[in-house]
Amino acid sequence: MVSTAEQMSDLETGTEPRVKLAVRDLAIHYGADTAISGVNLEVRENEIFGIIGPANAGKTSFLKTINRMNDFNSGMRVDGEITFDGIDIRDVRNVYALRNRIGVVFPLPVGLPLTVYENVAFVPRLCGIRDKAELDAIVERCLTRAALWDEVKDRLDSLGSLLSGGQQQRLTIARALSQDPDLLMLDEFSIAVDPVTTMRIEDVLKELKKEMTIILVTNLVQQARRLADRTAFFLEGECVEIGDTEDLFTGKVQDSRTTDYIEGRFG
Repeated sequence: MVSTAEQMSDLETGTEPRVKLAVRDLAIHYGADTAISGVNLEVRENEIFGIIGPANAGKTSFLKTINRMNDFNSGMRVDGEITFDGIDIRDVRNVYALRNRIGVVFPLPVGLPLTVYENVAFVPRLCGIRDKAELDAIVERCLTRAALWDEVKDRLDSLGSLLSGGQQQRLTIARALSQDPDLLMLDEFSIAVDPVTTMRIEDVLKELKKEMTIILVTNLVQQARRLADRTAFFLEGECVEIGDTEDLFTGKVQDSRTTDYIEGRFG
């Protein structure tokens, strides 16, 4: 992992940030249907990379390939190349180790049928951590980073499913953080979350960017504008264009369809 000092050195010398994830000629097929084709992009270290686009644009399918969730679907075929820290993910034999480095938060909070504490401690336990003090520290750290600790610290032994929807979504983020990911992917995290909680999670993501790379799929274009350093626009299985987020939102685009989507003319 690159140290903070190295990252600061890059900023001082004006060098380009390191590429965390590189995608080349990616195509995704479900049987005879093609969800994505010809996608080429790079995600840089310690950036929030936004992905916007209407339903059925291929955004979720794209996320599924990054930590090889496609392995669960025998009808899903992936062509092309995805490299994570310079390693082709298809060459990774220990898929579980790969997924430990790539956390995922889905649109609806999917809590384990466990207590708040055990939801966060679940992955560390699987990784062999048994010491109570160490687990306590991990749980507190992850819940704090997810802006949830102060609300649940007195009910860690309660079922996670008894939390409010917004709290459950933040618990899902805390669980993803418990594996210490290098890359955190969020797929429409705010669908079932109230506006106040959405803003709290957005503040969390801004802080997390200092420690990891984030891919944010969102159907809220203004959310992408608030959070993303760069944004990709997906449409009908094609990555139409990628650019600095503010450029896309101020009309500096290569394809008029990007502006049409951002301004709500379709979607």
